[in-house]
Amino acid sequence: MTGLKSPLLALPGAVPAEGPDEGVAAHYGELFGEQRRLSRGEGFVDLSHRGVVTVTGPDRLGWLHLLLTQHVSELPPQQAVEALVLSANGHVEHALSLVDDGTTTWAHVEPGTQGALVAYLESMKFFYRVEVADATADYAVVHLPAGSDGSAEGAAAVRELPYGRDLFVPRAELEKLTAGFGPAAGVWAYEALRIEGHRPRLGFETDHRTIPHEVDWLRTAVHLQKGCYRGQETVARVHNLGRPPRRLVFLHLDGTEEVLPPHGTEVRLASDPDGRALGFVTSSARHHELGPIALALVKRNVPADAVLLAGTVPGTQDVIVPQ
Repeated sequence: MTGLKSPLLALPGAVPAEGPDEGVAAHYGELFGEQRRLSRGEGFVDLSHRGVVTVTGPDRLGWLHLLLTQHVSELPPQQAVEALVLSANGHVEHALSLVDDGTTTWAHVEPGTQGALVAYLESMKFFYRVEVADATADYAVVHLPAGSDGSAEGAAAVRELPYGRDLFVPRAELEKLTAGFGPAAGVWAYEALRIEGHRPRLGFETDHRTIPHEVDWLRTAVHLQKGCYRGQETVARVHNLGRPPRRLVFLHLDGTEEVLPPHGTEVRLASDPDGRALGFVTSSARHHELGPIALALVKRNVPADAVLLAGTVPGTQDVIVPQ
């Protein structure tokens, strides 16, 4: 957590989020209405609790290219990418949502992780002409959904994404700059659409031993033809063998159950409810069209057509990462 409380919590109907998303609104009184508006390209999401890290200096892109899983040495201005920092064993340590504006590389990261990321980057500067800064106190992230006509005027940088735009805005101007974006939507609505879109989130879909292949980051956050970076040996070996130990699945949960299985709920075969756990729920939400949905990380050899049991809630799978 960043420890910062958004001024937008003063908006009518705002209900504060808890846990990792503390500091912004979970919702503004109409969860499904907020989801529907975002799906139509209306409104915005306050993500000002996320950490913001900047890198400046003439060597920034070439230097980051050596450290990240993504190819960024020739990254064009305003082209959004996802990138990871891996351990020497290939486990995911940081996930960055990154963009360069021509003079500064901007990244937003999970709340509370920016300090550790900055410390790692500082330790790797050596002779490179770069400056790394934790800009969380000065800049906030705002998300506009795909199709939004909200103006980005006043934003320091903009990430153009298939599912919308992430704006880096001066924190002191957060209220003023979002006033013209339409109705606010909370992070519960944003999370429901994230889960629907099969987009992994650090600390939710990951644990201390997650490798990129397991959660579909090989497709979006790893460049398989770039040069060496920490953890590349694991990435290449598992990619060539095609056998990650676990795989991310999307679950259509039984809508007759009142309980929504939280993060960490054990997953078993519905045909063997007393058997050993085969994985765990990573994220869950109530979707305005699909009903209760979840992402889960399960063992690679779990049959793709098997009905699973998330706690006491049965669910059918959609394959995200092939067996």
